[in-house]
Order: sequence, then C-alpha cells, then structure tokens
Amino acid sequence: MSHDRKLVTIVVEGTEHQWPKDDISYAEVVTLEVPNYPEHPEITYAVKYTRGHGNKPEGILAPGGSVKVKDGMIFNVSETGQS
Repeated sequence: MSHDRKLVTIVVEGTEHQWPKDDISYAEVVTLEVPNYPEHPEITYAVKYTRGHGNKPEGILAPGGSVKVKDGMIFNVSETGQS
C-alpha cells in the first residue's frame, strides 16, 4: 500500500482544503484564499500558521518560503497593504 500522496485537511481562513501530505508554499496558501493571487503578485500577504509539526508548531510563512503540512494545520492569510 502506497502512502506517497496521502491527503491531509488544512484550514485556510476557516475553509477546509485537502492537500497532499508534503510541503505547501506561500504562493499556494495565498492562492487557496485569493484565487486570483497569481495575477496580482504585487499584493503582499501575511501568512501565519498554527498546529504545525512538533518542532515548529506555529510561525510565519514568508514569500518564497514553504512549510510541511500536517492534518488540521491552520493558516491565516491577510493582506498587508503594501504594494
């Protein structure tokens, strides 16, 4: 039995999403909340997460960064107002 692409449930701004149990990038998190984000990369968002893995259960996901997802992980996405 292969466990390669096991899906986990993550929560982005209160909405559940199924995601492969791998890493998720800043751009992928923002795009789940703001579907047209790829068309407007000049808008910057603050991405915070909680309920992450043991060694880093919470933190900030910076542009260009990624984090390993965990079932039940919560992401908050907010526009920073910078352009």
